[in-house]
Amino acid sequence: MIPLIFLLSCIALFSAAYAILTIRRTKKQIAEMTEALADIRNGNGNRRILALPHELTAPLVYEINDIIVSYEERLSAFYQMEEANKQLMTSLSHDVRTPLTTLIGYLDALCREPAADGEQTEYLENARRKARDLKEYIDVLFDWFKLTSNEFTLNPQTAELAELTRTILIDWIPVLEENKLEYVISVPDAPFPVLFDADCYTRILGNLMQNVILHSRATRIELSLTSSEGCALLELSDNGVGIEKEDLKHIFDRLYKCDKGRTAKGSGLGLSIACQLTEKMGGKITAKSAPGRGCAFTLSFPLA
Repeated sequence: MIPLIFLLSCIALFSAAYAILTIRRTKKQIAEMTEALADIRNGNGNRRILALPHELTAPLVYEINDIIVSYEERLSAFYQMEEANKQLMTSLSHDVRTPLTTLIGYLDALCREPAADGEQTEYLENARRKARDLKEYIDVLFDWFKLTSNEFTLNPQTAELAELTRTILIDWIPVLEENKLEYVISVPDAPFPVLFDADCYTRILGNLMQNVILHSRATRIELSLTSSEGCALLELSDNGVGIEKEDLKHIFDRLYKCDKGRTAKGSGLGLSIACQLTEKMGGKITAKSAPGRGCAFTLSFPLA
């Protein structure tokens, strides 16, 4: 009987000691958690709380760490968005005010004093060109704001991609000729039925063409439409200056502009809009390039 009582006493003492140690350890961890949370609240987003898997506080600690990581990711995204908005406002200030100021200048010159017929024609043509550039820029901004709001809606319908592509390119041929760009267009007569929004596709192709004209410094472009593995593939390539490898990773980012070998004109939104519209229609857009070897964009849409 005595050994049994002694054994039970030892077990009770051991259990009590273990409970005391556990409570102390838990209190210490709670104090550490309180300190860590205060540190995090003061801006140290890299702080983490440590706990072993078998400890009582482990589930709570891991949950808090997950919340911290999620909070830091959202905070980082917010800062990136804030910086992008600042860039957008800077871009707006320059790219809208500059052509508008020039446009007003030409109109003021015409109103102040009579000009010779040739000079008047030149002023009007310059004013018309600046007004058109300004409208194109505002159209791009309008598309972007629609894409980033809840107002954007798609109207997908099964349409014939080849016929629509030919129709779009007919309007671009005078622009290519005006910019002294040779062009090779290969769009077969075979049907390419695709479920997509025709207006969005028109904007995508237009943005890609505009990108070549503004930035590539190319003398020749090639456009082809083919099919592979149940998808329609549209490739637009040029023989321009190409894009650096590091820049190529970011060309579909909002407001990203390549600096080397590229002109300053452009909103930095065109390719981003093209990428978002393509993905919203279930398609994919990729780019291949190397400095001095031109650039090739490929659009891929599932055939209906």
